Amino acid sequence: MKYEWDEDKRARNIFVHGVDFTKIETFDWATCLTVPDQRFEEARYFSLGLVEQRLYAVVYTIRGTTMRLISLRKANKREVRNYENYRTD
Repeated sequence: MKYEWDEDKRARNIFVHGVDFTKIETFDWATCLTVPDQRFEEARYFSLGLVEQRLYAVVYTIRGTTMRLISLRKANKREVRNYENYRTD
């Protein structure tokens, strides 16, 4: 998968969440949990997955064959719990 993002959004993500979008390169898509986010006109997706043994949350949209990142951050406690419940079911 090819990734892209807006550089201003990337800088804001680093400032707000302390996470660079380049971390997506090591996101484990094989074990992630993904749900559609239907609050917006453009189809968005929310995924929880591992990056170097830590759970991260990513919001993105698909444009053709490219994934456009909207947000990437460490998962919060509720998201970690939901992911663990999903993985054990």
